[in-house]
Amino acid sequence: MGNRLSKIYTRTGDDGSTGLGDGQRVDKNSGRVETYGTVDETNSAIGVVLAEDDLPEDVSQCLTAIQHRLFDLGGELCIPGSSMIDAEDVSDLEASLDRFNQELTPLKNFILPGGTRAAALCQQARTICRRAERRGWGLIVEDNDINVQSLKYLNRLSDLLFVIARVINTRAGKPEPLWEPRSRS
Repeated sequence: MGNRLSKIYTRTGDDGSTGLGDGQRVDKNSGRVETYGTVDETNSAIGVVLAEDDLPEDVSQCLTAIQHRLFDLGGELCIPGSSMIDAEDVSDLEASLDRFNQELTPLKNFILPGGTRAAALCQQARTICRRAERRGWGLIVEDNDINVQSLKYLNRLSDLLFVIARVINTRAGKPEPLWEPRSRS
């Protein structure tokens, strides 16, 4: 295991820079820091979903495992050139997607975030995850030293969060809020 933090503040970031896992200093608004910061936001949003009462056990187990992989992904982004997420991690998400999606009826309309509180929070986590993925693809333009499997992982994760939100509503017997497009005459 890496270094243990015994002191939380160091004052080394007071100049607008931060240290990466390999020791180099970069601006706090660099693409790399923005990307792993948004992955951290995704992880925190999933933590809020997990704090909801009456979350189905299989959903809870799935999301908890994902939190660990997101921590790996953030660490990977913090250490240029490292790789912790692989094709098997992406396949694991796809298997979860397939398993959860089996119990859902096919969508005929777009749905709005909502229904139960847990489902709405899951949709919020999904949108943060999409932002992390966008930031990651932007980072590839800035710095080619990015593991593409991590970006695929974020893509599948956002899909899975969408499906899990639907599962939560379905199991709770809560109708999904359907988008009602404005009709223009």
